[in-house]
Amino acid sequence: MTTFDEILIIANQLANQGKKPTVALIKSRLATSFPLPTIIKVLKSWQHDPEFINISNQQTSEKELLTTVKETQEIKLIIEEALLPIKAELDDIKSQLALLIASNQKS
Repeated sequence: MTTFDEILIIANQLANQGKKPTVALIKSRLATSFPLPTIIKVLKSWQHDPEFINISNQQTSEKELLTTVKETQEIKLIIEEALLPIKAELDDIKSQLALLIASNQKS
């Protein structure tokens, strides 16, 4: 997360709480200290975006989604491999049943 992102996130969080984002409020909530001109510059260009409040969670969610998709694909492969012998046995049973039916119809 960039310096600008952190300041913007804090400004949006404050605005979402119904507070006016001020340099002092933002400075008090920053994880690391930034020069006042930087905070002022970002705050001047800031526009309230209620959804832009936690970039790291969005990035984490994307990583979690990719991990979940990968795990789902791996599980599907494992299931397909586990089903192969069952499918082969089922095909064998179907063949035997067909032979029994054919021999009973001849009798």
